Amino acid sequence: MILRAWVAGILALAAVSLSAADEPARLHTGKPIQVLLITGGCCHNYPFQSAQLTNAVGKRADVRFTVVNEGGTGTQGKIGLYENPNWSKPYDVVVHNECFADTADIDYIRKITAAHKAGTPAVVVHCAMHTYRATSFDDWREFLGVTSRYHEHQSRYPVHVMDRKHPAMLGIPEKWVTAMDELYVIERMSPNARALATSRSEKTGADQPVVWENNYHGTRVFGTTYGHSDDTFRDPVFLEMLSRGIVWAANPGKEGAGFYRVAPAGK
Repeated sequence: MILRAWVAGILALAAVSLSAADEPARLHTGKPIQVLLITGGCCHNYPFQSAQLTNAVGKRADVRFTVVNEGGTGTQGKIGLYENPNWSKPYDVVVHNECFADTADIDYIRKITAAHKAGTPAVVVHCAMHTYRATSFDDWREFLGVTSRYHEHQSRYPVHVMDRKHPAMLGIPEKWVTAMDELYVIERMSPNARALATSRSEKTGADQPVVWENNYHGTRVFGTTYGHSDDTFRDPVFLEMLSRGIVWAANPGKEGAGFYRVAPAGK
């Protein structure tokens, strides 16, 4: 099934006075950000997550969402949209929030990574990191910027923000604690990836990257391993961070606090 939803939102005013020229999205194209949200697969409430995310971003930025939920609810599945070689062309950014750990078709996966290698920015959420983990080749993992094959137990994990100046992390509370969620174990970060926030394992005491940016052949990728539970997608701080990450990824070359004119985290 393909569900296409168009969501328009008006930016919430920041606490400081900003000129109209500082508004995100319109600054670089004069048009709303076109976002493709890909979901499907096992283990998560994707209809609820999609509704929460499109709603939250729509309140913070001028966006139009197209939502594709395909592939069933198992660990093997394929998205028919990827068979079109120009599947990503209409979009400013693609959000990957799918969960197909046991899909291992090399040619199929490279149809996805090729579009991002060619310049389509991306945001990758939670089980996207375990998607295609059965494969022996690293194309998808290079695109993500991290390698993860398993997670630890659910808990409410404190988050340590490492780069408070990054546009996606602006306004994120210093003592943010997640809703109940899973801590993914990161085996490796790509050379062009950089952690923006970490959480500490309750089992080993090791700090795990939980938010990062990746430069994938010149393409912006923003990622987080959080996003398992419905409560995470009710968390205003998590939704704020994802909203900012989407705007940042969709607008290469645009930086600065004024450009990301969204509501303060937690509002």
